[in-house]
Amino acid sequence: MGAVKGARAKRMPRAVRERQMMDAAVQTFGQRGYRAASMDEIAELAGVSKPLVYLYLNSKEELFTACIRREAEALIAAVQAGVEPGLPADRQLWAGLAAFFTHTAENPDGWAVLHRQARTHGEPFAAEVSAMRDEMLAYVTVLIGATARETHRDPELARRDVAGLAQALVGAAESLAGWANETEGLSAKEAAGTLMNFAWTGLGGLMKGERWSPR
Repeated sequence: MGAVKGARAKRMPRAVRERQMMDAAVQTFGQRGYRAASMDEIAELAGVSKPLVYLYLNSKEELFTACIRREAEALIAAVQAGVEPGLPADRQLWAGLAAFFTHTAENPDGWAVLHRQARTHGEPFAAEVSAMRDEMLAYVTVLIGATARETHRDPELARRDVAGLAQALVGAAESLAGWANETEGLSAKEAAGTLMNFAWTGLGGLMKGERWSPR
């Protein structure tokens, strides 16, 4: 009877075991790449048998897809949680960028899965990352658009610019995060400050109606 109780006590809840397997998978995919990573490695790192990994997550493709979705949801949630509504526009942008770079710095394997691995192995992985990027773009578009409508003298002009500005900002953040994670000694706040200095000088002028012209 005591042995049975002991065996039951050692059993982990399914959610905990799945999280362990997912953590191991993200680390392995992020560091080794999708093709080089093996289910044996993932199982060993998670401390479970390979059949158990297949039982829970069916296939390597499904496991990788689940990793993409989990890391994408965590990144978006971190950025949204970092922005406090009601702050001035520049403080909201700073908070969002700081949250983005903090999360990608604290989760380098997850960022490698999203930014490098998933994008280079075709469908369905690329589609998963595109969905994440679309959600991030929508959020940044709303953030920039709200500021533009409040401060710009020509609302139509502001709306015309907002989508492009959001694309540029998200693209720059993605590129800079990869560089920041590979640059020793660079903090998340320094990375956020680099992009803030680059972006807000231009955005701040646009919000005042100022435009650069080749003339």
